[in-house]
Amino acid sequence: MLRSPLAGMSDFTMTPERVRVERDWVADRADRIVPLINDVRDELGDIFETDVDAVTEAQYRSAVDDVFADGDLAVNVAALVSVLRELDVEGDYPGFIVDEILGRELAATISGTQPLRTLGEATFHYADVHVHGPADENAGVDDLEAALAAGFQERLPGWDWTARPSPFRVD
Repeated sequence: MLRSPLAGMSDFTMTPERVRVERDWVADRADRIVPLINDVRDELGDIFETDVDAVTEAQYRSAVDDVFADGDLAVNVAALVSVLRELDVEGDYPGFIVDEILGRELAATISGTQPLRTLGEATFHYADVHVHGPADENAGVDDLEAALAAGFQERLPGWDWTARPSPFRVD
């Protein structure tokens, strides 16, 4: 089993340094998360018969910086990331519900306000069935990657309906 760089820490206390560690981990996953975002966008674009712009690693890293620049949001995202990074359940299956709950909440938290929050949760489940980590990786990491892809793909531009004014706006 791979050991986390946080394995020596005795608790899950969130400090500014811990938030920085989690931010760096999330940003450093660009090479794994961005292709997943783009795969999800391509597939959902086909399903909904629309073109969705691809995301670059630079856009992803900028969005990570934006999330972690908001201290109140950052500490919550960092806490969910750290729990999912460390979460493992012997045999995995009995614990798959908790990593689903945490993953869904992380995707929603990153996505932002409604309706993006709910779309992030739904997209998490779609992305999650496409992500499988290596056998020696903690069980929560694949849910973490699916959550990051779902949350950031909602946060980043590229969907036509988010680039136009809503027809339901009341002046």
